[in-house]
Amino acid sequence: MKRIILCMFALMAMLSANAITVTITVDEGFDNPAILQKMQANLGQVLTEINDAYNGKRDINTSSLQMDDHAKNMLVTLWSTVHFYCDDEEVVDRCWPLQNSYLLRQIPLILEPQDESFTSGTYQEAVIEFDKTGKITDFRFALDAQLSESMERCGSVVETERRMIILDYIEQFRTAYCTKDIAFMEKIFSDDAVIITGKVIRTRPNDFGKSNAKVVYNKQTKQEYLRNLKRAFLRNKYIDVKFSEIGGGSNEGGCPGITRSQNNPNFYGVRLFQEWKSSNYSDEGYVFLLWNFTNENEPVIEVRTWQPSYIATGNGQKQALPEEDIFSMSSVEDMIK
Repeated sequence: MKRIILCMFALMAMLSANAITVTITVDEGFDNPAILQKMQANLGQVLTEINDAYNGKRDINTSSLQMDDHAKNMLVTLWSTVHFYCDDEEVVDRCWPLQNSYLLRQIPLILEPQDESFTSGTYQEAVIEFDKTGKITDFRFALDAQLSESMERCGSVVETERRMIILDYIEQFRTAYCTKDIAFMEKIFSDDAVIITGKVIRTRPNDFGKSNAKVVYNKQTKQEYLRNLKRAFLRNKYIDVKFSEIGGGSNEGGCPGITRSQNNPNFYGVRLFQEWKSSNYSDEGYVFLLWNFTNENEPVIEVRTWQPSYIATGNGQKQALPEEDIFSMSSVEDMIK
């Protein structure tokens, strides 16, 4: 019996040594220390379980984690694609209070892909969302750090909270591709959504052996797009979508990649550079998303466009898509008039 007790103490000491502590910093106006302690304890428990699962080469056990079903499912789905761990014994992050939730945006993780062709990289930050009781309601990978920073400092285009909400939904949108979450896609697109996809077409060579290339556009309904997306989800073992630079250059300052409609104050446009890598296909190009925030709690995408970032001109040469040809708020709004 004494030996069993000693072993139990040794095990408890080992577990406590591997435990990750979380410190959340808040603005001066935050006046709920009990919720703050719950968030810190709940996230510390999750990160500790992630590390234990990684070290033990096993699946994550979510039964005792203070997460709702959606967050547990997201964590397990991400784990099935790529294993990861937290390399910091203490994690410090800032809390972003939103209307109905709290966000942490920079939880550091180290990735270990299960498929050699998965080339997302080794460092990844996670976004954790809590409800007002401190329970974790979402676990997802964050956008590119520079992109997040540029959106957070987007000038006076939109107010801070709306900017954070837009960033939050874009991260959910990206994660839905990576986790093949067709249910989220069905929810996030408006029933009347317009999807525009560009494709490079080369003309026949002329008498001098030269040919031209142009981008032609295909228009799809929500239903057509989702049918094609379901096929892509089935065909590919993994899908890795990255959003990086937001918008293009601007001599007027501000943030050209995120704009508010002059015609409808509930419409916001976001222009992103997208890299799509999957087991069967890869490309890169510009994505424009027109978000409708008429329903503050359930914004939807009215328009999604994709264009190749360059046009191949032959002999291995590439020509960047001219800035004036890249979709903007004004050109996209014309599609839904």
